Amino acid sequence: MNDARDRGTPRGEAPKGLTRRELRQRREAAAIAEVSGERIDPRSETAPTPTRDPSAERHPAAPASEESVRPPGGVSFGSLAGMFAAPAEETSPRPTVLTVCTGNICRSPLAESLLRSRLAELDLRVHSAGTQALVGHGMTEPAQRIAAQRGAAEAVTAAHRARLLTEPLLDDADLILTMTAEQRDYAVQMLPRRLHRIFPVREFARLVQGVTDAQVRAIADGAGSDPRRRLVAVVETVAERRGGSAPKGEDVIDPYRRSDEVYEQSAAQLVPALAEVERVIRAALA
Repeated sequence: MNDARDRGTPRGEAPKGLTRRELRQRREAAAIAEVSGERIDPRSETAPTPTRDPSAERHPAAPASEESVRPPGGVSFGSLAGMFAAPAEETSPRPTVLTVCTGNICRSPLAESLLRSRLAELDLRVHSAGTQALVGHGMTEPAQRIAAQRGAAEAVTAAHRARLLTEPLLDDADLILTMTAEQRDYAVQMLPRRLHRIFPVREFARLVQGVTDAQVRAIADGAGSDPRRRLVAVVETVAERRGGSAPKGEDVIDPYRRSDEVYEQSAAQLVPALAEVERVIRAALA
């Protein structure tokens, strides 16, 4: 049997034999390419895949800064909002939160450890990863100290080992919280269908301010009793509240290789945002 996917298809025609999912994935790739300056026919056989920074695969021993990798392609979040179809079916039985930074040794494990400790009584999975993770490294000592001061369990912080952000981690998460807008863009470009679940953590906190616990529960109740569906319903409703571009100045400062004062400043930006995250998750899963 002849297959359009094997022999190629003219740009002006829809390829034969494609599933709806394959065509949707090509449209997603075409949307990103257009935002990045290319114009690609999503029906063609040559729709590009998102650019990946090769340095993220090398796991350098000690970058000068956690922010040493910029997300590729310069994707504008606002111009992608609302363009993609519903995500694939969930694969994990528990609601899952993923926190993301660059090295996965300071900010994202601090966020992970605080959320895990504060939400320990819920059947919730919280973990973290880095766009350029120092794979296998533990949390920095100042980050561990700050986590302990703010109530994180020592067993959680001591057990942490950095790992690289991957598509499966993104695909299996119901809420993805990055420390910066650039990391958000990186994650969106890695897996566009998770667009409506990826937020800079301080943006998420800003968007849910003024949303009452009762309103959160009402949204979750509309999704039924399954905890995962309840959290996803709330998260994707929050995504609808954001406009074309987020205000500047919402990044959480990178404290890596900097003074204790900078670590404290970074934590002062992160911890209040996590309090809002905790509140919304509790209401969604109540």
